[in-house]
Amino acid sequence: MDLLSAAQTCFPQDYANARESFLAACRQQGVEAVAFVNPHRGPKGEELATDAAWFGPEDARGVLVMVSSTHGSEGFPGSAAMLDWIRSGGPDRLPKGVALLAVHAINPYGYAWLRRVTEEGVDLNRNFIDFTLPLPENPGYDALAKHLVPESLDAPTLAAADAAIEAYRDQHGQIGLMMARTGGQYSHAGGVFYGGTGPTHARRTLEKIVAQWNLAERDLVAVVDYHTGLGPFGYGEPISDHTPDSVNVERAKRWYGRSVTQPRLGTSSSVPKTGLAETGWERLLGETVSFVALEYGTFPPVNGLRVLRADHWLHNSGNVDWDDPTTQEIKQAIKDHFAPDDVDWREMVIFRSRQILRLGLAGLEQDLAQA
Repeated sequence: MDLLSAAQTCFPQDYANARESFLAACRQQGVEAVAFVNPHRGPKGEELATDAAWFGPEDARGVLVMVSSTHGSEGFPGSAAMLDWIRSGGPDRLPKGVALLAVHAINPYGYAWLRRVTEEGVDLNRNFIDFTLPLPENPGYDALAKHLVPESLDAPTLAAADAAIEAYRDQHGQIGLMMARTGGQYSHAGGVFYGGTGPTHARRTLEKIVAQWNLAERDLVAVVDYHTGLGPFGYGEPISDHTPDSVNVERAKRWYGRSVTQPRLGTSSSVPKTGLAETGWERLLGETVSFVALEYGTFPPVNGLRVLRADHWLHNSGNVDWDDPTTQEIKQAIKDHFAPDDVDWREMVIFRSRQILRLGLAGLEQDLAQA
């Protein structure tokens, strides 16, 4: 399938459409996905589930894991990438001894409701800390909390909030602001980038998937986790936040090349953060896993602040009426920011996904042959 056809046919309309298309594509390959049902329902009463599908030999020594919708509303390109890989003959081109595990909608609640957070109001990509230890502190977020998610969206309140944020930027710099706002916080439920006080349902689901397919017993595991919202429009940046110079990150750099970026070294569009998914994968698999977040750029962070602020305000206000015009306006803004309806952006998503998957599978094959 050529890029333009994939861009025009693989992107879903919503979570329900994404799930239906994914399951149908799996069945056409003779693969039955395993459903991990979420206890909540979607905005139209639809069932929510994480669906995981295994392609390739059951005893594969190497596995590439695709993960979509860690940040729910960012799920669209991950769904498209999975569908494109299946429809374009990916299962027939797997290297010998290598399998692919597609984890569709690890955060189905956020995907269906067009939220970055889970049903607990938690940012899943800040939730992988060790909760037996004291919760991390983020004094910068504490100082900005009421401005990042104010109690009202009226013009005077927003103007005052934006002025306070700009003052913080002036004092601490752009990186300081990004660390405060996005680095992860564990004290303001209902706020942005909230990591929670315990493992979420989505985190536990991921841990079940790792156990069910015996990933800890494989020789090598590559994880590609699809995200959107940071960096240049349409560019897919492979971000690895493993410890610098670790086996995990050095392997990722060898597989994917010099485009791999590292927040801890200041080479990424992202800043260092707490509770990231690679922390969880490392805890489960140790040195055998190499994780990259494939981050597709969309629009400037100031727009991301605006749409996330409105969404958190909406859900903090009480029960959400999906059909209310205000709700629909806020949700459309979320989708527009994290999944632009531009065919050129979609083409770039598919191109980069194909490239990263090819490199990851080839890297697995080569390393396994040399083991």
